[in-house]
Amino acid sequence: MNKGRKETLTTRIISTTFMVVALAVFKPFGLDAWQWQAYVHLMVLGVMGILICMLTDAILKYVIKKPRSYDKGVSYIIRRNLWFQFVNTPLVSLGICLYRHFVLSDRVGGNQLSIVNFLETLIIIAFCSFAIGLYWRFKFRNKYLAMELEETRLLNEELRKIQEPEHSLPIEVKTPNEKHRPQELTLTGTTNESVTLQVSHLLYIEAVGNYMKVNYLHNEQVRTDMLRATMKLMEEMLQDYPMIVRCHRAFLVNLSQVEQIVSRSGSTQLLIKHCHESIPVSRSNMAQVKAAITSSR
Repeated sequence: MNKGRKETLTTRIISTTFMVVALAVFKPFGLDAWQWQAYVHLMVLGVMGILICMLTDAILKYVIKKPRSYDKGVSYIIRRNLWFQFVNTPLVSLGICLYRHFVLSDRVGGNQLSIVNFLETLIIIAFCSFAIGLYWRFKFRNKYLAMELEETRLLNEELRKIQEPEHSLPIEVKTPNEKHRPQELTLTGTTNESVTLQVSHLLYIEAVGNYMKVNYLHNEQVRTDMLRATMKLMEEMLQDYPMIVRCHRAFLVNLSQVEQIVSRSGSTQLLIKHCHESIPVSRSNMAQVKAAITSSR
């Protein structure tokens, strides 16, 4: 069993145990009439709960297309857990109602399958599910944020290494056909305006309406020029420079000019040298930023 499946199974066992303990304390459905046998029924309900949780995980993964993943961020985990509760709570309630009808109704009247009994069971399980959900939401959020902080620390170490003098080679690279790219580049737009700069001096490009705001160093000063262009056009002109990446729908950034990667409350930002601007990194572009940093070593 791999680590992910083992962790998921552990989570489901803990959650189901909480539910069984709650039922053991309050003894609904006439469980107190079964005396010591009530604990046998509770164990059966616990096993049934784990199996239904596994069924819910399969439904989320293959039907609703929401697999369990830490890579998509804390917001995804929280939404995924809400989906899990939304699907799992009625299924568990139905399973318990069927158990009440076929097993517990012999000794205790009123356990027959009915809408009233289903609603009664649904309320009880929903309360347990809500309490369990609060616990896991807090736990997963803390765990994810700790993972994100550690990953940010490692990325900052990689970033510092590639920016050390022995790694500070010109930003131009060789393409597969071994052709050198120039250090100086002229960015053009859809009008006659253009910006000529040293590629290594580019800080970042920001999309502002129909214009691109090009921020770069000129005579050791930060300069900003506007070009009427699209982000797609900028990407095409800079595609041969692997340290210049799209980090957000509105930003292209030169990772060689990133002072630090900062992670705060589930969001990631790039602190730019010289101007000390904070550039956001969207979740969908984070993988591209990581790949650019790690592949540059």
